[in-house]
Amino acid sequence: QVQLVESGGGLVQAGGSLRLSCAASGRTFSNDAMGWFRQAPGKEREFVATNNWSGGIRYYADSVKGRFTISRDNAKNTLYLQMNSLKPEDTAVYYCAADETYYRSSYASSNPNDYDYWGQGTQVTVSS
Repeated sequence: QVQLVESGGGLVQAGGSLRLSCAASGRTFSNDAMGWFRQAPGKEREFVATNNWSGGIRYYADSVKGRFTISRDNAKNTLYLQMNSLKPEDTAVYYCAADETYYRSSYASSNPNDYDYWGQGTQVTVSS
């Protein structure tokens, strides 16, 4: 059974940092793009960051650029999101996802509809 399990969420004050992890099991995603998305109450799921299979190509939403860093450890089948300078508007459930369409590609999609596997999400709450 393929699973993506996020961890590392929590409550943090504005300006603080959190590091999210996404551990994959059931199959390797070392050849696939993987990304992070988030969904705040009453809003649609939105793109946060993604990277290609090697991690050498990374894309970020404008709202998090310069504050968040996506990375991956393919040997551990794990994806990370380092979040710094957090703001109250970053409050949301954060999801990791894997897209098997772009096998060993230099491309990674920001469209959540392109992603095939999803985790259950981890809550991030930033207080002002």
